[in-house]
Amino acid sequence: FSSDIRGEVVMLNLLRFRETADYSATPELAQETSITGRQAFFRYVEHTKPLLEQSGGELLFLGDGGRYFIGPEDEQWDMVMLVKQQSLASFMAFASDPDYLAGIGHRTAAILDSRLLPIVESKR
Repeated sequence: FSSDIRGEVVMLNLLRFRETADYSATPELAQETSITGRQAFFRYVEHTKPLLEQSGGELLFLGDGGRYFIGPEDEQWDMVMLVKQQSLASFMAFASDPDYLAGIGHRTAAILDSRLLPIVESKR
């Protein structure tokens, strides 16, 4: 992250899910039966949202993706998420919180590919 980001930051998340969640890195979080990557991601959101809000952050948008109107035909995102934080420092503190990290295995199990782009309001 660039150190010159000041003020509120919105994180644009582009997410592609695994067909079946892969809990091999965190077997303690695995379910007794297989679940989809999408289901695992919603477990991550359920775990994370209260912690995000406690840190001063906010889930602004969570929506289904799909194919581009304009963009590479071979690139597709299953879900788009926008998360706002008060500052880059508060985002980094949230992302390194042990309570948050305890549930990140759901995200890891869910995600086949992703992009994370910090967005700040344009100054004219």
